[in-house]
Formats: sequence, C-alpha cells, structure tokens
Amino acid sequence: MIALRRRRPRLPGPAVPGTVALAAHDVTVQYGEKAVLSSVDLEVRHGEMLALVGPNGAGKSTLLAALAGDTALTGGRVTLQGHPLGSWTTREAAMRRAMLPQQHVLAFPFTVVDVVRMGRTPWTGTVHQEDDDPAVRQAMRDATVTSFADRPFTSLSGGEQARTALARVLAQRATTLLLDEPTAALDIRHQELVFSALAAEAGRGTAVVAVVHDLGLAAAYADRVGVLSQGRLVACGPPRDVLTAPLLSDVYRYRVEVLPHPRTDHPLVLPERPHGTPQAGDDRPPRKEHPWNTDPSPRT
Repeated sequence: MIALRRRRPRLPGPAVPGTVALAAHDVTVQYGEKAVLSSVDLEVRHGEMLALVGPNGAGKSTLLAALAGDTALTGGRVTLQGHPLGSWTTREAAMRRAMLPQQHVLAFPFTVVDVVRMGRTPWTGTVHQEDDDPAVRQAMRDATVTSFADRPFTSLSGGEQARTALARVLAQRATTLLLDEPTAALDIRHQELVFSALAAEAGRGTAVVAVVHDLGLAAAYADRVGVLSQGRLVACGPPRDVLTAPLLSDVYRYRVEVLPHPRTDHPLVLPERPHGTPQAGDDRPPRKEHPWNTDPSPRT
C-alpha cells in the first residue's frame, strides 16, 4: 500500500507595502434573478486601510465575502497574492488573509484566551508556531480583552464578544484583514481603539479592508474609501475626494453636508436636518423636507 504524503503548505513571504494583496476582477454575484454585485473591480494594497461604505443592501458584505472566498461568484475572479483565490489550499489562504464576520457564535464556553488562540491554527506545525504566545498576547492587548482573558466567551457582552473575535483575527497575523463592521457593537472609546489598532496594522504593511457604516470613522482612518450603491462600486479613492456631499446625498438618498474638521481637516459628514419650531424672535419658516427624505420605500 502506497502512503500518500501531504504537501507542505506554501508559507507566505513578507508583505511589501504598495504591492497588491487582494484584487477583485469584474466580480459579479447573483442570487436568483437579483444581481447583488455587478462587475466590481477593486485592488487592495499592502500598507493601506480601505473602508467600504454605502447604504444598507448596497453589497458591502457580499463584496467582503467574495474577497474572502466565502461566497460563490457568478462572474469574474478574485486573486490573492497575485494568484487565483482557489489555487491556495484553505490553510494557505488562512495564512494570507483573515476574515472577521458580523456574527460571532460559539456553541461551547471557550475562554477568551482560547478563542483568540484559535487564530493561530493555520500556523500549527510550521516555523511560525513559536510565535503563538507573543501573537496572542499582542492581539489581546490591541483588542483590549486582556482584563477578561479567562472568562467564558458565552458570558461576555456583545461588545466584549466583538473585541474577542477581533483579537482572534489579529492573532492570525495574516497579511490581509477583511472585517465586516468591526465596531458595530462598540462604544465610542472602543471604536477609536479598534481603528487605531487597524491603522497600526496597516502601518506594518498589512492590507486592511473594513465595512464601515460610520462615515466619520472612514474619513478619519481610511487611506481610501470605496462607495457601493446597488451592487456597483461607484467611487474609490482618498476620503477627501470620495466623501463629497453630492455623491453621498445621491447614494444614501438623503441630503448630507460635508465639512472639514476644524483641527484635522478630515471630512465631517453630517445629515442635513430640517429646522425645528422657530424660537421666539425667529420669523423664518421651518425648512421643508426634501422629497427623498420622506420616501417610505427607499432603494436597496
């Protein structure tokens, strides 16, 4: 009987800032008759943070899942490190990109440190296994979960679970991070801490892609912002070039104002709200709503 030898995984090389880490080429995803993504072209480079923004149903999470290889493509292709995503084994892909989904579900009461250590699984039996302990400690510090390291994951609040899941992804030490709303359950302090940690990752050469609903966070931390609308990438570039009032008002179907931050000059995106009841001495009439602000059936 001939014993089959398992091929050793191809270990990744160092991330070189400016090189393409992950790319979508004419990617289309269709569910039945509905096109969720239509002909999306996108490159993500090492050393940058790319924020994906857009209204609900625009295709942000689907694009992230397509980049991760977690959803079937109707057309086009995704490349990782210059090779088709399907040419890597599951383990080899996990060494190169890590995915943080929106939902964090565990059926068993693993402790926080156990969950974070799961991120090191792709490196078992390789020369990088010796980095397990330092990687776990660093990830837990960056995600601010060290103080409850021994608590069961199932006992945590939603925000604590989200930060633990982020620590697992950081411990994986992949050179591309894909994160679906990493701050959705977090308070303002932890939102800032998370994006500071992600910016530091990008500074070390990691390619970071994050779906973000908070346009202020995208403006403050992202090197580039990709705007999706109805399954299409309608703009992608530096925040100042992309986060403009005309574009965002059209995409979100709600009039917004974009102002420069008085200290950092980053764009501040604010909804244009109608005036309330005039105060005493103010004879100006209340501002009327724009038609799209009261549309009961917004686009998806």
